[in-house]
Amino acid sequence: MDINALFTDAGLRAFTATVRDQHVRDAQQYGQIADIVRSRLQQTPIEGDRWMAKRLRAWKVARQLKAMEKASTEAAAKAEALYATYVNEVLELPQRRAVAEAKRLERKQGRQAAVGAAVAGSLNRTVTALNTPQEQPGGTVPQARPAEFVTPDNPWQQWPMAAGGERPTSTINDYFAKGEGQ
Repeated sequence: MDINALFTDAGLRAFTATVRDQHVRDAQQYGQIADIVRSRLQQTPIEGDRWMAKRLRAWKVARQLKAMEKASTEAAAKAEALYATYVNEVLELPQRRAVAEAKRLERKQGRQAAVGAAVAGSLNRTVTALNTPQEQPGGTVPQARPAEFVTPDNPWQQWPMAAGGERPTSTINDYFAKGEGQ
C-alpha cells in the first residue's frame, strides 16, 4: 500500500471502500455463524441440563458472535465516516475559508460604507443648521431685560434682584441672541 496515495481523494476513497466492504462481509458472516451456533446449541443437550439450560447456553455463546457482528458493522460505518471527515476537514477546507473571507470582506465594506454615509449625513445636517438663520421662537425670554423693581413696602425689596435671580435660565441661548453677528 502506498501511504502517499492515502492523502489523495481517490486513494482514500479506494482504501475506505475496501475496508468498508471487508467489514460488511465480516458482519454478515458473524451474523450467519451466530444464528447457526445458537440453533445447534439449542438442539444439543449436555448431560445434567435443566429445562432452560440449552437455550441459556446458546444465547450466551451467540451473544459474543452478535457483538462481533455489531463491531464489524460499526467499523464499516467508521470507514465511511473517515472518508467524509477527510473530505470535509482537508479537501474542502481551502474553499470554505475562501468563501468565509469573501463574506468577511463584504461585511467589512458594508460597515465602512454605512459609517461613511452616516458621517456624510451628520456633516450635511451640521452645515445646514449652521448656515440657516433661525428666528427666536415665540414665548422665549427677551434678550435685554429691563430692571424690575419691587414696590417699597418692605425696605429690603426696594432694589432689583441679582442677575438670574428671577428664575433659573434653562439654556445658554437665554444669554446670547440667536442669529446675530453672522
